[in-house]
Amino acid sequence: MRLTFIGATHEVTGSCYYLEACGKKILIDCGMEQGPNIYENQAIPVNPGDIDMVFLTHAHIDHSGKLPLLYKNGFRGQIIATPGTADLCNIMLLDSANIQMFEAEWKNRKALRAGRPQVEPLYDVNDAQGAISCFVRVDYDTEKIVAGGMKIRFKDAGHLLGSASIELFIKEGDIEKKVLFSGDIGNTHQPLIRDPEYPTDADYVIMESTYGDRSHDTPADYAVELAKVIQRTFDRGGNVVIPSFAVGRTQEMLYFIRRIKEEGMVKDHPNFEVWVDSPLAVEATNIFRRRMFTDFDEEAMELLNKGINPIGFTGLKTAVTSDDSKNINFDTKCKVILSASGMCDAGRIKHHLKHNLWRPECTVLFVGYQAVGTLGRSLVEGASQVKLFGEEIEVKAEICKLPGISGHADNNGLIKWISSLQNKPEMVFVTHGEDTVCDLFRSRLTEELGLNALAPFSGAIFDLADGKYVLEAEPVRIKKETKMGAASAKVSGIFARLLEAGQRLMSVIRKNEGGANKDLKKFTDEIEKLCDKWER
Repeated sequence: MRLTFIGATHEVTGSCYYLEACGKKILIDCGMEQGPNIYENQAIPVNPGDIDMVFLTHAHIDHSGKLPLLYKNGFRGQIIATPGTADLCNIMLLDSANIQMFEAEWKNRKALRAGRPQVEPLYDVNDAQGAISCFVRVDYDTEKIVAGGMKIRFKDAGHLLGSASIELFIKEGDIEKKVLFSGDIGNTHQPLIRDPEYPTDADYVIMESTYGDRSHDTPADYAVELAKVIQRTFDRGGNVVIPSFAVGRTQEMLYFIRRIKEEGMVKDHPNFEVWVDSPLAVEATNIFRRRMFTDFDEEAMELLNKGINPIGFTGLKTAVTSDDSKNINFDTKCKVILSASGMCDAGRIKHHLKHNLWRPECTVLFVGYQAVGTLGRSLVEGASQVKLFGEEIEVKAEICKLPGISGHADNNGLIKWISSLQNKPEMVFVTHGEDTVCDLFRSRLTEELGLNALAPFSGAIFDLADGKYVLEAEPVRIKKETKMGAASAKVSGIFARLLEAGQRLMSVIRKNEGGANKDLKKFTDEIEKLCDKWER
């Protein structure tokens, strides 16, 4: 009954934990690291082909994004998730694969001209489709036996459609433990999504701390503030361009715009058009529509019971093809354009910025966090010129920002969540937060709530039966490489892939134990021929 911490330790992304219990090898989340990395993550300590199951908290890429790579390297087990998460992963993992392939193709065009070696995508569409085929859907609040001595139950985490905290009930011999993985804990009073369910008991808790050091501002009436921006922009004869994350934030914006239209908050511009220009956002919106009767909150359900679609209205249009997208900017009518990516660093939003940034009558409205180094951050901070597609564009449009409706609980919400436990857990492990935030929040749990709390680093192993560390890992900071060092890392990476392939082969060999002698002989002959070819 051992838990190994792999990712999102003293960092916010790359969530991944490895659990050995009841004779099974299990991952909880298998996320991709996004943004700057500070610490090296330890590798998953077993071959992907030997992993029996993955329990997935939600569909965001920093929790699910390496599932196709896991499949590529031999995983063929079950990925257990809520139906909402499975539906979103159907589109998000394919989208991620397309991005991986596009970026590899772009890098290879540059490498070919420069005489550098070609690179391969991290994974491709086939790998994503393979991972998708492994999903097993389990509804909220349903206990499912996943192994002899182990049950799983999903509780609504209130973070994203389908997001969950995971309760694991584990029994080995006379020892029984309940292990609770928080996932990403949602903020309260979000549009469409239910508030998080609060846990009642657990022996061990692994909880996020993303906003463990701050409180969210009390939001104004979002629809009213959004209507003011639309009103003054349309009165000038311009467009409102909204860079918006395709999954979650776009659907929230549609919810507010429906109310704006219903209540007539924008005067003298009846039936104005709203364009959703992002294939991923269009697909995600369709999933939200299909699941609205099962996953939406009480306020949205009241609308549904009146026959009102909470995210649909007259004048809503979608752009799927690139021609659809281009035609938006040839239409002179005032309109709202919702497009991805939310930080303006990729996607169709860059084309809309090219056509609207130089126009003083237009507005670019930011509705989410803008990371350092992104085009969105530059615009928010007052850039007077930006380069788009090799062309210098003067910024004359109004640039403004509405306070974001965060999908994460703030420090008070996190404290409320852990304080709902009616027992004192043996240990709380603080993860999924920036380096200093993990330590700060761990201290709060210890000093204010009297809880036993740790903030482990990647590679730490904790024995849940004995209640102590097997290995207390030390942090390993990522070193910035010279060009020569980067080249060496590329070579090492290729060799690492070779080792992974060898490990996968061993996994396949073990799985063929007991097969027909004729097949095993053929398999052996093929391996020996391969060894003869490469042996030096």
